Amino acid sequence: MTLATLRDVLQPALRDGYAVPGLVCLGWEDMRAYVAAAEAERAPIILQAGPGCREHTPLPILGRMFRHLAENASVPVVAHLDHGYSLEDCRAALEAGFTSLMFDGSKLPLQENIDLTARVAELAHAAGVSCEGEIGFVGYAGGAASSGTDPGEAARFARDTGVDAMAISVGNVHLQQDSGAGLDLARLRAIEALTSVPLVIHGGSGVPVSQRADLAASSHICKFNIGTELRMAFGAALREAVNRDPARFDRLAILKETEVPVMAAARAVIRGLGAHGRADSASG
Repeated sequence: MTLATLRDVLQPALRDGYAVPGLVCLGWEDMRAYVAAAEAERAPIILQAGPGCREHTPLPILGRMFRHLAENASVPVVAHLDHGYSLEDCRAALEAGFTSLMFDGSKLPLQENIDLTARVAELAHAAGVSCEGEIGFVGYAGGAASSGTDPGEAARFARDTGVDAMAISVGNVHLQQDSGAGLDLARLRAIEALTSVPLVIHGGSGVPVSQRADLAASSHICKFNIGTELRMAFGAALREAVNRDPARFDRLAILKETEVPVMAAARAVIRGLGAHGRADSASG
């Protein structure tokens, strides 16, 4: 059994200079491909169930799927709730067997965000699991604009909440299909100077691959959330499978053809963050 918590995999990453991918899951095909990629690369990974995933598949089912994959894997696998918006969301994930709870209070006033995140961290730690919080709002491509993380507020947030990982807003954007200009390094370094908590970048697909590699090795960023580029790989593979024989209708045969391309894309993400070959240190 290699079910792990967020702390289990991020503390070694912080110590040894790499980052662990938080892979956004939408269904069985992609989560299975991600674990296969992690095993091929001997890397720890984080399987993430965000709001869209939870709308499609009930949380208790996702918990069983994640735990089944983790318990049959030979590498550390974290079962992570992504963007829980209430204490009830986080309690439900804990009851469903998740080993990491992310509370997103980034749109709330600072003190309210701190108070609620601290309650989730207390709940998580009492159950032996981990907590991620978010300070500074990360916007969406074509949608709501970001609000950058204030370094002083980040230090206070990390100190007063007791989180195991802190998601920050430093130029990253959710759902970005192309690499942007890169992260705000001055803001990132200012945050790093005030706290030693492992940092998380949401919207990692929009960060240039070369910068992801550099920061994984040289900063406190220990987790990059990657979703859009993997969904794009899945979509391209699915279209190719359907178009190859438009008369086919067996969904299992069609979906099976997405696994190898998605696995290859996930392996590239893992290697780009320096997480390959780290399974043993992350589980120790």
